[in-house]
Amino acid sequence: MSILTTDDFESAGPTLKTRAKAAVPWLVAVLGVGYSFARPDTALAAATFAARNLAYVAPMIIVGIVLTAGITASGSMALISAAFTGREVRMMTVASLIGALTPVCGMTVLPLVAGLLAGGVPLAPIMAFWLSSPVTDPGMLAITAGTLGVTFAIGKTAAAFGAGLFGGLSVLVLTRRGGLKNPARAGVAQKLSATACEACVSESLCWTFWREPERRVAFAKTALTSARLMVIWLSGAFVAEYFLQDLLSADVLSAYLGDGNAFAVPLAALVGAPIYLDGYAALPLVRALMDGGMGSGPAMAFLIAGGIISAWAALPVLALVRTPVFLVYVVLAVISAMLAGWSFALVA
Repeated sequence: MSILTTDDFESAGPTLKTRAKAAVPWLVAVLGVGYSFARPDTALAAATFAARNLAYVAPMIIVGIVLTAGITASGSMALISAAFTGREVRMMTVASLIGALTPVCGMTVLPLVAGLLAGGVPLAPIMAFWLSSPVTDPGMLAITAGTLGVTFAIGKTAAAFGAGLFGGLSVLVLTRRGGLKNPARAGVAQKLSATACEACVSESLCWTFWREPERRVAFAKTALTSARLMVIWLSGAFVAEYFLQDLLSADVLSAYLGDGNAFAVPLAALVGAPIYLDGYAALPLVRALMDGGMGSGPAMAFLIAGGIISAWAALPVLALVRTPVFLVYVVLAVISAMLAGWSFALVA
């Protein structure tokens, strides 16, 4: 079996990701056009369903887009680095909180984490940030509130923070007992730490970003990119939800993922990652599953596990750290998802 190298990750990783994401809308469009000719009535009903739901969540989408673009343009991402100073428990708490509230993805956070690893920052707060950051952000919080309700959105954000804190504390115990030594792959963190984050306009913080032309351009680009991403994924997801509601049997869902099944939460956590395509697309899918009988606990476990162990979240972790650390990351993600599911089922 071949070993992932830095060159493979830097050249093939982003290229494959870009090509895959670019091909999905075209594939969906071709299939949609073909289906429209074959079943015009059903296609029209699905399109109407998607348009109605997009209009319903539009206010939440706009709020999320503005928050995400503003954080990026103001240079607030630089505040993340400040979380990794001081005592380890404090670092884990602050890193988990920032990871749960900031719009970072695996590729965006890669140079930052690489620099922290190269600089000798303890693994525990880094793991806390890694586990909390892929689950939600301002845009995802808004979309979750519009799709699954405010209670679910708050619960998901709290679960992201909890996953980071639980994972960080677990790693702290392991490292203090002599485990997970030298977590970074040889040479990888040092090389990637010098790479500038393309999403950052400047390392300086400027809340009045609209006064600077460069930051206004960054705001506009981020807003347009976020809007395009949300509309494309949500449109396809709502169409899929329309058909899912017709195809899925409520009895089957109640039997396997309903609150009455003691294994519903672990099952949802284990199957979350393999079928988790995108955070925006997953929300309408989960809503359809819940309408068909899926319990709130399994739904939360599905979203937490899928967000952390999806390919785009896990690939940077695999690229930077040794295999034992990556396996710990996966195990902690699954356990965190199950704990979040059980906890949310009790309070929801």
